[in-house]
Amino acid sequence: MTDTAARPDPTAARGANVRAASESVSRRSFMTLVRVETRKLFDTRSSKILTAILVTIGLGSVVARGLVSGPHFFTLAGTAGIGFGTLLPVLAILTMTGEWSHRTALTTFTLEPRRGRVLAAKCVPPLAAAVAACLLAMLVAAPVTAVVAAAQGVPATWQVAPHTVLGWVAAMVILTAEGLAMGLLLLNAPAAIVIYLATPILWSAVGRLGRAGEVLAGWLDLNSTTNPLMNGDISGGDLARLATSALAWIGIPMAVGALRVSRKDIG
Repeated sequence: MTDTAARPDPTAARGANVRAASESVSRRSFMTLVRVETRKLFDTRSSKILTAILVTIGLGSVVARGLVSGPHFFTLAGTAGIGFGTLLPVLAILTMTGEWSHRTALTTFTLEPRRGRVLAAKCVPPLAAAVAACLLAMLVAAPVTAVVAAAQGVPATWQVAPHTVLGWVAAMVILTAEGLAMGLLLLNAPAAIVIYLATPILWSAVGRLGRAGEVLAGWLDLNSTTNPLMNGDISGGDLARLATSALAWIGIPMAVGALRVSRKDIG
């Protein structure tokens, strides 16, 4: 007689493998995903070059503005924000579209099938980089302000309201989030970058089309609605316009893009 009791059950083995994979996925923490996405943010050649350009422009603009305008701390720090407001969203676009341009989405979503967690983890590093860039600008502006004041023999201007600093940082984060939303919506880096960079030019043209165009741009141009936030003098009407433009350029594209990725066939 054949001893069937010792014969392995293939169905049970498959079930055990599925349970082990499920437990492995459930044990993978969100911070682990964030660390992975942070490493991806700086792994590619384009991201490294863009980061180097961002740091160089930020530092160079602070020093150049100090030599021209004098020792005004927050003016110097804010000068770096001009370059940051353009380059940080581009870095965010590259982060969100990297899985598709490098064809690694299948591997990523196999290791972590919960796509929403992956997308959320992708958002954290660029937004954190926006905050870090602002802090770097202020750290550089402080010694530059002191050196310029000493060289010119004039007192330095250090006064800045905390809510002005917070508004400036928040504006950088919002603009970076716009890049994330555009990248998630299109999943194509060149198209997203072109649209992002062309949007201010488009709204500038719309704003010159009479009263209706001016009102439309005033409510939907995110670059314009973040200005009061940067200046630290935002009012209730300004908040309403900022919320409307953020919904149009961040909330809706992010939701549509997340839905698209959740249903997208990856093969």
